Amino acid sequence: MSQHSKSPVALGTQEPEYDLWEPIDPDVAGVFRGLSADDLAYRDRAREFVQNEVRPVIAGIWDRAEYPLDLAKRLGDLDLLRDGIEVPGFPEQSLLAASLTMMELSRGDGSIATIVGVQGGLAMRSIAECGSDEQRQRWLEPMARGVELGAFALTEPTHGSDSVSLETRAEARDGGYVITGHKKWIGSGSVGSIAVVWARGDDGQVQGFIVPQDSPGYRGTTIEGKMSLRAIWQAHIELDGVSVPASAKLPGARSFKDTARVLQATRLGVAWGALGQATAVYETAVHYAKQRVQFGRPLAASQIVQARLAEMLSQLTSLQTLLMQLTRAEERDELSGPGASLGKYTATRTARAMAANARDLLGGNGILLENRVARHFADIEALHTYEGTETVQALIIGRDITGVSAFA
Repeated sequence: MSQHSKSPVALGTQEPEYDLWEPIDPDVAGVFRGLSADDLAYRDRAREFVQNEVRPVIAGIWDRAEYPLDLAKRLGDLDLLRDGIEVPGFPEQSLLAASLTMMELSRGDGSIATIVGVQGGLAMRSIAECGSDEQRQRWLEPMARGVELGAFALTEPTHGSDSVSLETRAEARDGGYVITGHKKWIGSGSVGSIAVVWARGDDGQVQGFIVPQDSPGYRGTTIEGKMSLRAIWQAHIELDGVSVPASAKLPGARSFKDTARVLQATRLGVAWGALGQATAVYETAVHYAKQRVQFGRPLAASQIVQARLAEMLSQLTSLQTLLMQLTRAEERDELSGPGASLGKYTATRTARAMAANARDLLGGNGILLENRVARHFADIEALHTYEGTETVQALIIGRDITGVSAFA
């Protein structure tokens, strides 16, 4: 029992303070045995950040719907922000190290992990893979350090799952481009330095542009009233004739295939994020079952509770095994798009079921932010949807199975 607990058991009508954050590290299949020292260093640094800096403040930040810019900067200080993107002057971060980082940050909070997903996984990756040498030199290092925040502006109010049909326009004019349109659900789109805006050029193809958020005509309005991922701000962006120079165009972004390449690379990261949140709700349920006393004994002594915990461990172990195999395949450059979709599809579905189970196991205490599960319960709902909904992932997988496309 930690120093934060008043008592390991209830004293009369006084309820104890439950200690629900201690890592358990369930690894029945030995999935995480034999990790390299470098990979473990990233995992352990992310875990220490969560335990020491996220844990004490995150419930209040989430409740107040604040964007913790100080924690975003700390992620940069600790080299936890770049999602494996190669940046001169920074050590190599393997795909597995980036995945373990995402898992540990998600175990702490979905919004904190999403900051990394937006910054490193989407914005930095777009510049790293599609940008010019000058663009990479200008932006990657300060973004990796958390000095500059970036957004990935693809989704539109009328084009979510069918983002390939986006209608934002980029017209070539006076040696540059004029961008007009709207974007929605854009993480860091109202608080960052730049946005990587995807727009349809004069040739009808989707192209990418680095747009400073202080550009005339760029208006990013924070979306309020969210019940999920409350500790990161998403924006509704209006691009009203925003002028950018020719140097703002990403030369490697020539069609939606290039956009999709960036998205596919982040899909496994989302799956690892789901694994992190699944781990969080499992360990919370285990701790609570051991500490919560009802009918004169801890919940853990109940057969039905043990059966439910066994079910959760089975789900968690299956998910660990799947994601490790898919990640190894990606490291060998053998992971297909449908394979990445299967990882995301399976992970978020599994995490969603486990969160519901854990929330119910905690009873009324399960809806209190201080008891951790409620926050993950809500945040997994957003994870289940973004970067390709469950239905879209299923159709990608189904097309691969049958050879027939069910997309309109």
